[in-house]
Amino acid sequence: MTSYDALLVIGFGGPECRDDVIPFLENVVSGRAVPRERLLEVAEHYYHFDGVSPINQQARDLIAALREELDRHGIDLPIFWGNRNWNPMLTDTIREMKDQHIEHSIGLVLSAYSSYSGCRQYREDVMRAQSVVGAGSPSVDKLRSFYNHPLFIDANYDRVQQAIEQLPAAARADFRILFTAHSIPLSMADSSQYVQQLTETSRLVAEKAGLSADRWSLVYQSRSGRPDDPWLEPDILDALQTDARLGKKHVIIMPIGFLSDHMEVLFDLDEEARLRADELGMTMVRAGTVGTHPQFVSMLRELIEERLDPQRPKRSIGHFGPSHDTCPVDCCPAPRRRPMASDESNVT
Repeated sequence: MTSYDALLVIGFGGPECRDDVIPFLENVVSGRAVPRERLLEVAEHYYHFDGVSPINQQARDLIAALREELDRHGIDLPIFWGNRNWNPMLTDTIREMKDQHIEHSIGLVLSAYSSYSGCRQYREDVMRAQSVVGAGSPSVDKLRSFYNHPLFIDANYDRVQQAIEQLPAAARADFRILFTAHSIPLSMADSSQYVQQLTETSRLVAEKAGLSADRWSLVYQSRSGRPDDPWLEPDILDALQTDARLGKKHVIIMPIGFLSDHMEVLFDLDEEARLRADELGMTMVRAGTVGTHPQFVSMLRELIEERLDPQRPKRSIGHFGPSHDTCPVDCCPAPRRRPMASDESNVT
């Protein structure tokens, strides 16, 4: 049994001032043939919020809440934090852990669902950082996916209930929920359980809320990539249009695919989706993400306890059992990319 001496929180990262925006986006698209004009277009989304993405502060808030939770349960693990795309960079954090003589760490990736970009790519980031830091780098064992953990469902359900309470009283018996997640290429979706897991989480939350299958849908947002490449659909804006055409007047948008209210939630939902709903004459409430919800934080502590004690039962609900602790070699492979023309690509 491995004896762990640290927890490593692994995030996406985001800019924290205007001067950070372009270097951050250059990190995101590194190695991809993304035209400069598209990068500048996306930069405007960040400038709309003064160049500050909330995602780093949200990671700090979650780490603080998790520190308190671990302390309450007598779990004395130091917490480190490293990002894929912006400071604190993962390589710097791995180096810091090595300097502090950390040998074996538990890895918490801030992503709930299995796909190349949401799981395997983070593991590749860790291996790349370990390679740069060299001999003596700590091992990092990723926690299992938690899309069907009962406390994750409870936390999301509570956010939905809070949204329902914001609807006009007359609308609470006649609303639809659109669960949203980041769209990914079909080639990536077909090689992972991304859609299956998202559908299961959405179903479990909807059923806990007492909603029949015709009262909710899983839709997608934040599409990027070439227009001629197939990505997961329907898009949230198209779904709103369809619901309005069917006479639906009240909608809750629940960003089930995200753990915090970061830029793609704030811009794509609070700005673009709200504008579309207003144009269609629909009442729209956007539910919050789990963030630092106490049940979500408790779930993370349970997952850490699982790894510290392999005999501890692994909790899950629904149609599927708990996810594997160790990812198979062929898990969530990278999608095969066709040659990309310089004027065809997008970034989120």
